[in-house]
Amino acid sequence: MKKMLALLTLAGAAATLSAPAFAQFAKPDDAIKYRKAAFTVLGAHFGRIGAMVQGKAPFDAKAAAENADIVAAMSHLPWAAFGPDTDMGDTKAKPEIWKEQAKFKQGADKMQAEVTKLAAAAKTGNLDNLKAAFGPAAETCKACHDAFRAK
Repeated sequence: MKKMLALLTLAGAAATLSAPAFAQFAKPDDAIKYRKAAFTVLGAHFGRIGAMVQGKAPFDAKAAAENADIVAAMSHLPWAAFGPDTDMGDTKAKPEIWKEQAKFKQGADKMQAEVTKLAAAAKTGNLDNLKAAFGPAAETCKACHDAFRAK
């Protein structure tokens, strides 16, 4: 539990500092690597919850809550790394991100709100509550991928 608290504290600090983070990237490729890493961690922990929700893994209330907390914390990190000149290189980001920034931010905000609800549902220890919150959270991911991520 102490390890989880330390991780969440670190993630929270990183989220707080992420607004000016783009200025901290030495080059666009660094920003791309950062956001890809953040999405990889977020996706891995979201996938663990998904496996429980879909019955592919046994439901473990403690693990679900821990993973949901990580997802919620990580959901704040990638956005600062979508700055200037990060639309080229090793990325699946579509140009629409930079052309429709308000829509992109709205999608990010909606995802953050839904994963916060997911974390709250996971804390109840009830699989039905988790399932109810997982669908809307997953839908925000899909909507953003459909609109802003190349196949």
